[in-house]
Amino acid sequence: MVQNCLTNDSDRTATNTPVLSIVSPVYYGSKLVAPLVARITEELNKLGVLYEIVLVEDGSPDDSWTKIVAEGEQNRHVRGVKLSRNFGQHAAISAGLHESRGDYVVVIDCDLQEDPRYIAALLEEARKGFDIVYARRESRSHSRFKNLGALFFNTAFNWLSENKQVNSRADVGSYSILSRRVVEAFRQINDYHRHYLLVVRWLGFRSSYIEVEHNKRLEGRSSYSVRKLIRHAIDGITSQSTRLLRISIAIGLLFFCAAILAAILLIVLYFTQGLREGWTSVMVLILLSTGMIMMSLGIIGIYLGKAFEQVKGRPLYIVETRVN
Repeated sequence: MVQNCLTNDSDRTATNTPVLSIVSPVYYGSKLVAPLVARITEELNKLGVLYEIVLVEDGSPDDSWTKIVAEGEQNRHVRGVKLSRNFGQHAAISAGLHESRGDYVVVIDCDLQEDPRYIAALLEEARKGFDIVYARRESRSHSRFKNLGALFFNTAFNWLSENKQVNSRADVGSYSILSRRVVEAFRQINDYHRHYLLVVRWLGFRSSYIEVEHNKRLEGRSSYSVRKLIRHAIDGITSQSTRLLRISIAIGLLFFCAAILAAILLIVLYFTQGLREGWTSVMVLILLSTGMIMMSLGIIGIYLGKAFEQVKGRPLYIVETRVN
C-alpha cells in the first residue's frame, strides 16, 4: 500500500532527511556537472529547506564521474550514483528516484535547458495538493526536425494508447516534481522497458502544470541520435500499448476480404470477358501483402522480445559505486 510519507520540519532536521531531492541523470556531462550543481544550489538556498542533489552517472564515457566526485567532496548536499554501464536515461532516472529520500523529488536533465529557477514554482504548486507537477515548455529549443518528431510521437502515442489517462504532450519533458507517495508507487513498477513520463502518467494521482522557458543547451549536443530517437519512440509505444497487434490483425482481415472480392471478380471476368494474362497489379498486390505480413511479424517480434527481456528478471540497472 502506498502511503503519504511527509513529515514535519523538526523531525527532518533531527534526522537530517531532506525535504526536497533533485534527481538528474548525467551522460556526457563533464562540462555540465559543476554549473548544474551551482545553479541548483543557488536556487535551493533561497528556499531555506533541507535538500539533496542526486546525480546519476549513466556509464558516461567521459570523466563525468570524476566531476561528480569532486562536487560531492565540496558539497555535502551532492550525492553521486555511478551505474556499471550505460542503461539509458529512464533507467538512470529510476535509479535516482530509488536513491532519493525527500518528501518531494524534482527530476531535471543535466544540460540546463531546463532552468533550475523553476524548482521553487514546482514546489509551490505541489504544496497546493498536487502529487505531480509537470513543467510545460512555452517553446522547445530544439531543431525543427526534432520538434516534428516529438509531435509525431506524441500524436501517435495518444492515438495508440489504451488508457486515455496516459497521454503525452510534445511540450512536456521529464522536468517535473513528484510527491513521496508517487515516488513510492513508481518504485513498485517492475517494467524492464520504461519511459519515465508514461509511467508517471499511468500511475494517476492529482497533477498540474507550470509554464517554463526552454533554454538552449549549455554545452555540447544531445546524445540522442535519429536512430536512438526512433528506438526510443518504438519502446515507448510498445511498452504501454498492445493496440499495434490488433491493428495488424485488422489489416490482415482487410487483405483477406480484398482477396475474396478479387477472386469473385476474376470468376466473373472469366465467364464474361475471358481471363486476361499479365496483370501488373498482381505483382503490386503480392509485394504489398508481403510487406504487410513482414510488418506484422515485426510488430509481433517486438512484443515477444520485450516479453523475453521482462521474464529474464534482470535488474533495471546496476550501481557500481556511490558518493555521500
